[in-house]
Amino acid sequence: MYWKEKGPANTDATVEAALRRARELQISHIVVASSSGATAEKLSESGKGLKMVCVTHHTGFSGPGEDGMPAEMRSKLKGKGVELLTSTHLLAGVDRALRMKFQGVYPSEIVASTLRIFGQGVKVCVEISVMALDAGLIPYGKEIIAIGGSGRGADTACVIVPAHSNYFFDTVIKEVICMPREK
Repeated sequence: MYWKEKGPANTDATVEAALRRARELQISHIVVASSSGATAEKLSESGKGLKMVCVTHHTGFSGPGEDGMPAEMRSKLKGKGVELLTSTHLLAGVDRALRMKFQGVYPSEIVASTLRIFGQGVKVCVEISVMALDAGLIPYGKEIIAIGGSGRGADTACVIVPAHSNYFFDTVIKEVICMPREK
């Protein structure tokens, strides 16, 4: 499924498409990128019975010491059984710090830019899947559905078998369920 444009206008349809495919393939784990918690909340309302992981921006992403997800939203999501993962982004971290301090391009940023050829949402889906696996929040060797976006909201969903970060290149994107045509 291809959306005409990227962005949050596709969130509801992306969530619906991801949940429909999860049920068709009997996939029980969904990983969603959500900095504010709004997309994860929509998913939790429609995806009863599925195990959900919400991957947020790391604390300090928006500014030193700042947590982008309000405490009330964290509490609400946890109350709905959503696991929360707030961690350094797999494809940023120290490489991004090196770029910002010394300029240049570093390996994980090359990987991220390569994945962005397919769109920001595909990059996010791969990244959060590996992060959730490394955190022990999803099972190893199983297909999961990942939902990401191009900034705010969700516009991309993929079926992925993630590998741990130390075996990153063994990650397999089995299907792109939906994504924007325009990048």
